[in-house]
Amino acid sequence: MISLDIFGIQNSALLVIVALLTGVALVALAMWIAGLISPRSFNPQKGEAYECGIPTRGNSMTRFSVGYYLFAILFLMFDVETVFLFPWAVKVRELGTDGIISIAVFFSILVLGLVYAWRKGALEWK
Repeated sequence: MISLDIFGIQNSALLVIVALLTGVALVALAMWIAGLISPRSFNPQKGEAYECGIPTRGNSMTRFSVGYYLFAILFLMFDVETVFLFPWAVKVRELGTDGIISIAVFFSILVLGLVYAWRKGALEWK
């Protein structure tokens, strides 16, 4: 067996270091080549905020209400949790009573979360 013991580093550690350095070098090379061949056009309009071709009025960096973000997070949370229903629906016959009980607990947690958000007013637009 050929030993790659260089500078006192074992074979597996040396392979990890070589892989990391190769990855970093390839990413740096790709970014350098992209910078060389990318088109360049310096136009003052490119720095403006894009709003369907209509010039902006006032400051384009306005603050949004926290309600928008909260509504989006709630939507994503319930949307992602709904995705978990598909594998359960495929295997529902094989899971039997335990599967029905587990999905009932899952649904009850979802409903409790929805009721909590509703009571806190997170679903109301103000």
